[in-house]
Amino acid sequence: MIEIERKFLVTSNAFKDVAFTQNRIAQGYLSSVPERTVRVRIKGEKGFLTIKGNSSESGLSRFEWEKEIPVEEAKALLNLCEKGGIDKTRFEIKSGNHIFEVDEFYGENEGLIIAEVELKSETEIFEKPNWIGEEVTNDNRYYNSYLSKNPYKSW
Repeated sequence: MIEIERKFLVTSNAFKDVAFTQNRIAQGYLSSVPERTVRVRIKGEKGFLTIKGNSSESGLSRFEWEKEIPVEEAKALLNLCEKGGIDKTRFEIKSGNHIFEVDEFYGENEGLIIAEVELKSETEIFEKPNWIGEEVTNDNRYYNSYLSKNPYKSW
């Protein structure tokens, strides 16, 4: 139940040419405090409820619990969420032995594209695609919970 991931800015749209899936995502936060972020998400035709804990000192890992819920329940829960939601498309791209998830944001976060890769350990080696730019793993501004309250366009 520990998520280990690294985040990067994306430097070009070249990832779209090699994506094997893409899904529109709408999400909101029942709680956006870092100690216990509670997220509601609709991804395609599925709903999810996710709880995340504080990040480790390195920013690479944190507790994560996620369960699929009926999409109608997710829609109802989105109505209870804090002000400010996230609208994005997630693309999945294989690179070596890993899958990168690339989020292209819309609305108040338009212009922001972030790639994430999940790892088995904080020191695991992975292949960086050529469209990967600056690492932002330990920059809280790039957390979706932060972006929902402090949109990218207002930076």
